Amino acid sequence: MQKFNSDVEAVDALAKAYHDLKNEIAKVIVGQDEVVKAVIISLFSNGHSLLVGVPGLAKTLLVDTSAKALGLNSNRVQCTPDLMPADILGSEVLDSNDKGQRTFRFIKGPVFTQL
Repeated sequence: MQKFNSDVEAVDALAKAYHDLKNEIAKVIVGQDEVVKAVIISLFSNGHSLLVGVPGLAKTLLVDTSAKALGLNSNRVQCTPDLMPADILGSEVLDSNDKGQRTFRFIKGPVFTQL
């Protein structure tokens, strides 16, 4: 974490980071300025965003673009009526090696991501 000599320096650095990220997202997402602003604010404040809308509004593209711009990984969960907790959290699978030993290995689900 970067140390600043004054609050003014910290605010200037935050404003620069905001504009840099917004400009990077604007290379891919056209319009949606209020949504982009809200997502960036939630990222900077360590908060959460729930993007709701009809198909085709670039919700997934916004998240993927934000993740790429920040160097993070992202994943998507498609909610369906038959969705099970293991589909989101992951599951244990039984592995066996050449010696016949069996061990459980956890395979992470899509919730184990940075964004």
